[in-house]
Amino acid sequence: MTFISGSVTDDRASDLDRERARFRDELIAAQLLIPTGIDGLYGRSSDFEQIIDGIDRLVVKAGVAAYGASPRKLRFPPVFPRDAFEKTDYIASFPNLTGAISTFTGDNKDHRSLLADREAGRDWDHHLESAGTMLVSAACHPSYSTLPKTLSEEGVLLDVYGFCFRHEPAVDPARMQAFRMHEFVRVGTPAEARAHRDEWVGRGLDVLAELGLTARQEAANDPFFGRAGRILAAGQREENLKTELVVRLYGDLDDGTAVVSCNCHQDHFGEAFGITTAGGEVAHSACVGFGMERIALAMLRTFGLDITGWPAPVRAHLT
Repeated sequence: MTFISGSVTDDRASDLDRERARFRDELIAAQLLIPTGIDGLYGRSSDFEQIIDGIDRLVVKAGVAAYGASPRKLRFPPVFPRDAFEKTDYIASFPNLTGAISTFTGDNKDHRSLLADREAGRDWDHHLESAGTMLVSAACHPSYSTLPKTLSEEGVLLDVYGFCFRHEPAVDPARMQAFRMHEFVRVGTPAEARAHRDEWVGRGLDVLAELGLTARQEAANDPFFGRAGRILAAGQREENLKTELVVRLYGDLDDGTAVVSCNCHQDHFGEAFGITTAGGEVAHSACVGFGMERIALAMLRTFGLDITGWPAPVRAHLT
């Protein structure tokens, strides 16, 4: 899920930062979000989770309506093997967002050295080593290594939901470091993948409209890291691989916040994970990702922080 922001003047940027911080503080004061002392990392209250559950029911309903039955449901922990992470190539494009798991593997002598550094107020992280696991950056990432190397004629359709991590500490509550994505993933032929992405643009807009939100679709690109990132971003936009559904949380202060992302991966994951179609071609994939916390925040921003005062048709989705 990518946040879209156009160029703004210094004054406008300052106003936007203040508005983001004000919204965060209001959410905390209303005990909808529970601060942990780190920007972008929050606990959630029962009211917030009630909103999330209501959104998810509509997302699942849209999936059933689209396919006539539920796709194969997969739920993964927020940690997955490093070798699977490597195959996604996420580290090449987004090293600044990545989270790796480290742990202590030393002996008693090594432990004493760690404690000595800790007691002296020095960094002790260098005493830890890789655990061979990574934090999940996109809900669909752990699924590709579980797929058969040769797909059936029908391909694969997945319903994946889980917590993701991206290292983006910010005062904007819509930029959480830990957040949930509910994705529908299609793996098959190029035409099947492209159709999946295209069809979910309209379905996503319908889900948001049913939740009372005004959204627009926008061709987008990811903020790839480094110089090469500009080339990747230009190619992604030129080939129309990413469409975001955007809601304005802060009025005219910015261009809006992406709450749903519809992506065509082409053969990226098929090539990386050695997945082929029944016809022997490298599989293509596409996904639609609903940013659950962002949609909930958009509803709170639109209808107010007291859900008992929300319009009846919207509130009905929460029960």
